[in-house]
Amino acid sequence: MKFPIDTTHKIAVFRALQLGDMLCAVPAFRALRKQYPDAEITLLGLPWAAGFMTRFSNYIDKFFHFPGHDGLPEQPFEQSLWDDFVSRMQQEKFDLILQMQGSGGIVNDMLESLCAGPVAGFHSEGCYRESGLFVEYPNGISEIEKHLLMLANLGIRPQGTELEFPLLETETANLLKIKSILPHGPYVCVHPGSRGAWRQWPTSHFACLADQCAGLGYHVFVTGTKEEANITAEVIDRMDFPAIDLTGKTGLGEIGQLIKDAKLLVSNCTGVSHIAAAMGTPSIVISMDGEPERWGPLNKELHKTIDWTQTQDFSSVLSLVENLKSPAA
Repeated sequence: MKFPIDTTHKIAVFRALQLGDMLCAVPAFRALRKQYPDAEITLLGLPWAAGFMTRFSNYIDKFFHFPGHDGLPEQPFEQSLWDDFVSRMQQEKFDLILQMQGSGGIVNDMLESLCAGPVAGFHSEGCYRESGLFVEYPNGISEIEKHLLMLANLGIRPQGTELEFPLLETETANLLKIKSILPHGPYVCVHPGSRGAWRQWPTSHFACLADQCAGLGYHVFVTGTKEEANITAEVIDRMDFPAIDLTGKTGLGEIGQLIKDAKLLVSNCTGVSHIAAAMGTPSIVISMDGEPERWGPLNKELHKTIDWTQTQDFSSVLSLVENLKSPAA
């Protein structure tokens, strides 16, 4: 082991990304905690990830908001915020900083410039490190397996590839209140939104799949954030059957509970698809980014991922829903 347990007391993980990216890193967090049960593990991430830390408090002890850096697109860069962040990181004095952001083109130099502890993680052409603490950034494999491979390079053993999505008692209670006024019976979730328009599957296709499920006897719950209201409204307007619009009415945990109890999730390849994987809920995932092997669920029997950039065959997607058993069967 390159970082012995008895001398590794403070570990930072840099992963300043969105929900789906973070959920794919959970098996790595689990392996890290198993290897270092008494270490203080700190997540350096985007502001929303403070809630992620709370949800995964078994694995993560502290959170610091990474304020952004020149060349990283997730946040605007402000020099004063960066200077404050550098000062805070140097006060922490980590025994290990894990670079779990990407190939290392920008972030390796950035993390090393903090002078807050030794950095390990991924590197690639143009940012190679001679240190044995870095592994070549792999392409063509699952995002889950990618980070376990990096940890294995440090002597940290994997603890399975299963995803997790813990639910809080308050979230379960909140959803029970919401569902108390909804139709009872088996249902499917349709989540048509996406963070980028270029990752958006046509709303007419979502509507057709939803109608197919409704025709089999399932209620259709359409979910999304307030910002996705135009998309969800368009799906519902295009449907022949009625649907229950839950857009903006559920928080992340409530959506998790909703997906857990659903018979099927239909979505673009977004964070909710990883929640379905964590909950063991069957799903149809439309991959619009051309990387299904990276972001698609590992269980290919339970979850069907369609690479829409390669095969735009709607009939083949529709056939997946036609295989769904009627709740009365």
